[in-house]
Amino acid sequence: MSEQANEAVETVKLENLSAELQQVIKYEQVPAELYTMLASVHEAAEDVVREAWDALPASAQNILDNFEQFHALVSLSQSYAGIDFLQECQDLKFDDMTQEQADDYKATLLDKLLFNCVKDLAKQLKQARMKPAMKREFREIFQK
Repeated sequence: MSEQANEAVETVKLENLSAELQQVIKYEQVPAELYTMLASVHEAAEDVVREAWDALPASAQNILDNFEQFHALVSLSQSYAGIDFLQECQDLKFDDMTQEQADDYKATLLDKLLFNCVKDLAKQLKQARMKPAMKREFREIFQK
């Protein structure tokens, strides 16, 4: 990245993030270099995450204290999944596609991957209703 591009990327500080996202970051020991990306994912995905939260039965929602905790967990999951995906994409060859087709294909795959992160966490919350150990794991993240 050029020096100008580096200056254009604003560094996100932990204390500027939501309390729930801070708790997830501290619990999972997320490196500071990922805060900016994590904050971007958190902001961009809110509407989709809200839809998934609203669709959950109340018994699954009650595993966590609120939507913000669910949102923070999804954001972390999406960030790590996105990083892994982008690293793997670097090695893929799309010789039979134009650059635009390849970019569209990658964007579609990434979108599906990120949506699957939301679905997976919703599924885990539903499972946690019947599994006390899972329930404890979720709640432990947000204990102060």
